[in-house]
Amino acid sequence: MEMKPRRQSQAVDIGGVPVGGGHPVVVQSMTDTPTANEEATYRQTVELIEAGSQLVRWTVNDDAAAQAVPGIIKRLREGGYQAPIIGDFHFNGHTLLTKHPECAAALSKYRINPGNVGKGERHDDNFAQIIRVAIKHGKPVRIGVNWGSLDQELLTRLMDENAAFPEPKDFKEVTYAAMIHSALASARLADQAAAALARIRQAAADSAGKITDIAHAAAEQRSAAEDIARHVEHIAGMAESADRAV
Repeated sequence: MEMKPRRQSQAVDIGGVPVGGGHPVVVQSMTDTPTANEEATYRQTVELIEAGSQLVRWTVNDDAAAQAVPGIIKRLREGGYQAPIIGDFHFNGHTLLTKHPECAAALSKYRINPGNVGKGERHDDNFAQIIRVAIKHGKPVRIGVNWGSLDQELLTRLMDENAAFPEPKDFKEVTYAAMIHSALASARLADQAAAALARIRQAAADSAGKITDIAHAAAEQRSAAEDIARHVEHIAGMAESADRAV
């Protein structure tokens, strides 16, 4: 079977591991331990790295997990394990990253799901707060969209609009469209937050860069986000959605 040429994208540096920009595809794994359990998380991370994982993701879901992150990473580095560690945040990432700067500094990347950062006006404020923390610490952000935790307000709106069409699309097609919309809208929001901070810093003769990373974007939307690095996950039973969404 003929291989399609790779799409050109920006390279994103994740703790010394380049992703996108023509670099080789890298493997990321995720632990299933409570991150607050430092010993279990350390051991499983070592197992993943030794099995070939080049990036490892941990859930950071509460204060105890956030407090544990710097110590586990320090132990890994002292043991010679240099794989970047990604923090997976849901619902309270804006609070945890602000409250625990040592955690924010120790992680190599933040993964956030735009469907889980708040509702209404709080969504944009919480999202922008995470971007500001990322810029402060020089970290890339992965905007991770999946239909298991898709923004329900967005999905409901698109479903209502679809129902008014003479020939409505099926549920899966509308869900794919919602995933695409959420990812691209979040990338734009990240750019806006970064630009606003850059303007503030410019007044003090400083500068700020943009830190955006998109998880899933549709082929038909490539003109709008052609050079943003993308991350694809293969999850049992969800491969079709990943294939359709990228």
